[in-house]
Amino acid sequence: MKSESAENEFSFSQNEGQLAVDCIETPREIIIRSAIAGVKLEDLHIHVTEDLVTIRGERSLASLPAHSTVHYSECFWGAFSRSIVLPCRVKTDEADAVLKNGILTITIPKAYGDIKLAVREDLNP
Repeated sequence: MKSESAENEFSFSQNEGQLAVDCIETPREIIIRSAIAGVKLEDLHIHVTEDLVTIRGERSLASLPAHSTVHYSECFWGAFSRSIVLPCRVKTDEADAVLKNGILTITIPKAYGDIKLAVREDLNP
């Protein structure tokens, strides 16, 4: 991963493409899958919070042969990003990401348990 600050790394540009994803919930975990063939690992950035996953990267276009004609250009090249709001809280420190055969799979265990809130007395009239 590049050593950029989280603020710069996860700020969005209007020229970015949006990544297509699958978000799957099982009884124990959240699984996010995306086809991102052609992306180098050093150009892929993933940020996980308790309720949000952001995936950013860049797919570089190889140069074309001299005197070539492009008849179709449907693939997205350049920077892309996607933020996914998760259906439940997750354990961010146990998240795992694997890139295999051009498919990125992020697996994050669900966070269980109640949230304990401290109750404070409001002394304002």
